[in-house]
Amino acid sequence: MSSTFSGDETAPFFGFLGAASALVFSCMGAAYGTAKSGVGVASMGVMRPELVMKSIVPVVMAGVLGIYGLIIAVIISTGINPKAKSYYLFDGYAHLSSGLACGLAGLSAGMAIGIVGDAGVRANAQQPKLFVGMILILIFAEALALYGLIVGIILSSRAGQSRAD
Repeated sequence: MSSTFSGDETAPFFGFLGAASALVFSCMGAAYGTAKSGVGVASMGVMRPELVMKSIVPVVMAGVLGIYGLIIAVIISTGINPKAKSYYLFDGYAHLSSGLACGLAGLSAGMAIGIVGDAGVRANAQQPKLFVGMILILIFAEALALYGLIVGIILSSRAGQSRAD
């Protein structure tokens, strides 16, 4: 039986695993950050309902983490086409590491945003001067996911450079 596929037969598995892990882990971070900080907003809103819209910032920042994973998943999945171009294990591993870098960075950033968002909005309800500090901490937590996105883009661009076709 002849096959037109040239490259490594199992390589696309690792590439698709990278795309899935980018999206799944980033969305897990986004979900945790949204849920944890949302609980803080709801709890704070009972006593200070006028601050609810101002305190929704951590929820929005956590939601952005899922978009980072989606971007990497789309970049990876469009790069996997073994019928058009040879796809080797190097390419699969590059895509897997890209997805893991973005996904796990998004997961950890989501955990940080959730914890800081929960405590921050409750503290902001008691002392309004803490708002700027809370936002700065949230920005630094979001930057962790942005680092993962950047590294993921760089790693996924390495795919296809394993051999000269």
